[in-house]
Amino acid sequence: MLRYTLHTTATVPLCSLFHHRVLIHQWKQPLDLSHLTRTELVDRICRLLVLRRFNAIDTLSFDFSDNLLNQVLIKLKLNPNACLHFFNLASKQQKFRPHAKSYCRLVHILSRARMFDETRARLRVLVGFSEEDGGLGLRIWHDLVLVYREFGFSPTVFDILLKMYAEKGLTKNALYVFDEMCKLGRVPSLQSCNGLLSCLVRKGEFYSVFVVYDQMNKIGIVPDVCTCSIVVNAYCKDGKVGRAAEFVREIEDIGLEPNLVTYHSLINGYVGMGDLRSANGVLRLMNDRGVLTNVVTYTLFAKGYCKQGKVEEAEKVLRDMKEENPSLVLDEQAYGVLIDGFCRIGKMNCAVRIHDEMLKTGLKVNLFICNSMINGYCKLGQFDEAARVVTSMSKWKLRPDSYSYNTLVDGYCREGYTTQALEFCDKMVRDGIDVSIVTYNTLLKGFCRTNDIDKALQLWHLMIKRGLTPNEVGYGTLLDGLFKVGDFEGALLLWKQFLARGFIKPVIGFNTMLNGLCKMGKMAEAEQVFDKMIKLGCPPDKITYNTLADGYCKDGNLERALKIKDTMERESVPLSIEIYNSLITGYFRSRKLSRITKLLNEMQNRALIPNIVTYGALISGWCREGMLDKAFTTYFEMKEKGLAPNVLICSTIVSALYRLGMTDEANMMLQKIMDFDVLPGDKSFEEFFEWDMRNVNVQKFSNLLDGVVEATLLPNNVVYNVAIAGLCKHGKVDDAKRFMSSLLQKGFTPDNFTYCTLIHALSASGEVNEAFRLRDEMQKKGIVPDVATYNALINGLCKSGNLDRALRLFHKLRSKGVVPNVITYNTLMDGCSKNGSTCEAQKLKEKMVQECIAPSVFTYSGLINCVNKNGEVREAVM
Repeated sequence: MLRYTLHTTATVPLCSLFHHRVLIHQWKQPLDLSHLTRTELVDRICRLLVLRRFNAIDTLSFDFSDNLLNQVLIKLKLNPNACLHFFNLASKQQKFRPHAKSYCRLVHILSRARMFDETRARLRVLVGFSEEDGGLGLRIWHDLVLVYREFGFSPTVFDILLKMYAEKGLTKNALYVFDEMCKLGRVPSLQSCNGLLSCLVRKGEFYSVFVVYDQMNKIGIVPDVCTCSIVVNAYCKDGKVGRAAEFVREIEDIGLEPNLVTYHSLINGYVGMGDLRSANGVLRLMNDRGVLTNVVTYTLFAKGYCKQGKVEEAEKVLRDMKEENPSLVLDEQAYGVLIDGFCRIGKMNCAVRIHDEMLKTGLKVNLFICNSMINGYCKLGQFDEAARVVTSMSKWKLRPDSYSYNTLVDGYCREGYTTQALEFCDKMVRDGIDVSIVTYNTLLKGFCRTNDIDKALQLWHLMIKRGLTPNEVGYGTLLDGLFKVGDFEGALLLWKQFLARGFIKPVIGFNTMLNGLCKMGKMAEAEQVFDKMIKLGCPPDKITYNTLADGYCKDGNLERALKIKDTMERESVPLSIEIYNSLITGYFRSRKLSRITKLLNEMQNRALIPNIVTYGALISGWCREGMLDKAFTTYFEMKEKGLAPNVLICSTIVSALYRLGMTDEANMMLQKIMDFDVLPGDKSFEEFFEWDMRNVNVQKFSNLLDGVVEATLLPNNVVYNVAIAGLCKHGKVDDAKRFMSSLLQKGFTPDNFTYCTLIHALSASGEVNEAFRLRDEMQKKGIVPDVATYNALINGLCKSGNLDRALRLFHKLRSKGVVPNVITYNTLMDGCSKNGSTCEAQKLKEKMVQECIAPSVFTYSGLINCVNKNGEVREAVM
């Protein structure tokens, strides 16, 4: 049999445990025992041990060996203290370590004598080596069984071993011992079984939990409430909360009463699913059963509300708890749930309030709370506050971990502040925290997001130099960055390294490469990558096929795109809305309009619901073809489906209307874009409106918006008009004028919307003469002012007290080809009201009626205010 030796120190390598060698140590003492036979030597040693003459053994000259040790243990198996002393003496020898089978004999001897502490200590040595070598655990079991059969002692050792494997998290070994004990006809203790079940739950091996529980019932182990709580927890964590509730009813039927832990597991399961109604049902059941709640119960409900974003409701739950039961006191976990909830929804003021309240109660801040606040501040872009939390952790005797720093680094990178991100990485190193692959990947993403590919490559080489091996995420990020800057050669070189590293299974790497090649229009190279993917055994997924199909559609090769679609159906890969969106765009580009209807019908048959991209592709296509009736039909259908048009869709329609000479309709649609809910997600507009053009070069703003044009594919005039209108809405009229001047130098041609926006802003700010100058300028350029422009001028004149001039302009409108509307009349009547010109207001109202313009509520409101001073209210409403 293969021999292996164990020791309690780390001086002998693990590999020596599996080689048969007799290591001896010669005790050169005056008393020579070489003339004694092995049996006589064993007898003399045993007599001295039984008589507890331990010092006398030191005077003997003999060779320590496995055979000698085992003979002594077998002879003295009923004298555990003697065996333990001799075993310890053998373990202290410099050139000898006891064989594993000797350990197995000793633990059986100690267990029989109920010396369980000593038993566990020796078993711990064996289990420690099992952690390094899984196969060793199985051999230990077999040796324990052999000794058990040799000695005929009790099987308690097996139970202790099972419990120890479970405590160490060695589930494979623990399950093996559990199965083998059952085969031996030895029943594990309930405590050990509960330990095994808990270990399996911690490891997420839920299926094994249910199998072990069933096996326990089959061999006659009666579960207790602790067992049932563990199983309920397993069902809930496995997403089978309904089964967990059934299981609770089953254990009640067999006479077990679920305890607080059981109900908490069930509540936590429902909370995890977002089903607070069912969680409240469990709470009512607890009250019916007389199970008292504690702070954990309410914290679970608070957690559920926070998960749904209802943090105020969560706070109310905990406040009500304190009012209803003053004996219950909020702990760090309860406060942590609230703080984390407020941080997730961006209400940092509320998070700070709860944080301060917690400190006032004498509780201490923990790492979870600090990391939540760091994450919250970073999401809002308040990096100084986030950094302040990191600095403050030392006064709370806390040390930032890698998550703390990585969150800050990620926040800086998302906002493009890569310099500050690098500074925090240096601080991580100074604070003794390893800069992990996650940190480097975050920095890489930051550099690639800002197209700073040179710094990304420098970081890449630094990471490799420091001994860190890039993973597939890092390769994918850098690949994507190289493609974004058009560095095909660099991407190809990195791709070869990716394959050389053996990253053939993660499909994300192949998808990144395919996406980059398809966007560059290199479909031949994309096909080679796809073929390589198949050859290496990496199965394509839905994203792979969608990417290729989109590439073929943009390349005009609809035949190949349709073949990809057929392949997906043949390989049972679900067809998604994305591939249909690509095909719609492709058919429009190829002018194959007859196929569009067929494609839409096919989508309907497959129960695929069009998304905003689908409608955008359809509207864009119909607009390009000049079929505005179909474009608007699609637009209204989208609105009926509850989808809000984005800026791309609006700008497409605006461009088509302008192209067809429908200026008024185009301006109305452009006004919709000024609803900032449909502005692009790019933060360029927000930054634009926040800057002061007096202190910054205007060219910088122009370049910024050119970037928006490139990123969103919007027409230049649409973007520039949105920017000018945005500045005016923010009250920055002077900035808007300066910006327009810079645009004129670049060849920008203002349209009706541009002038109307500026005239309205100038009039509202009292710069009426400047507004009229712009009116004259637009007329010289052949742009005819509409009623909205004149309404703005009249409003400016009224506000500046020039009512007479406003009335003169009003009476000239028809000669200018402009028909006044209800806003024109309301503006003038409001001016009359403020000027006390009651008679003029009455004349305007009569003229409205004559011209069949229906007065609005604002008309009557203004007229009543005007005549109220003279007690003529009745006349006003006649």
